[in-house]
Amino acid sequence: MNNMIKTALASSFLAAAFVASPLSTSAQMASSQMAYPDKCKSEMSSGGDMSMQGHQMSGMAEFQKESMDGMKSMNMNMMQGMMKKDPDVAFACGMIAHHMGAISMAQVELKYGKNAETKAKAQKIIDDQTKEIKELTAWVEKEAK
Repeated sequence: MNNMIKTALASSFLAAAFVASPLSTSAQMASSQMAYPDKCKSEMSSGGDMSMQGHQMSGMAEFQKESMDGMKSMNMNMMQGMMKKDPDVAFACGMIAHHMGAISMAQVELKYGKNAETKAKAQKIIDDQTKEIKELTAWVEKEAK
């Protein structure tokens, strides 16, 4: 089996591991403010066990669970975006998902964090990356076939 097929299969398998997990409140806030562009989504199947696959979430604090939920969503979207055949579209879609993950993490910090400096950095991340997501999404909508 050549490397391209192996990579595609591995990406599909990893994406399937994240597809069905419910999003936390913070991840839902991020996704309700900005949706991952349809042109970035791929035809990846979603089957199998969607658990954390060996990772134990039961002992985690709420902020950790919310952070993990946001990361699962980001990983699934990044893997879909990176499967695009056009390298420019793959980059833009991957970055949109990456920025959405950063926003989700920053929202968890704003909700649970206590340090003024890290909370200010989290707000700056939300502001800056929201702008970049809008720019990248506009580019994808214009350029992606």
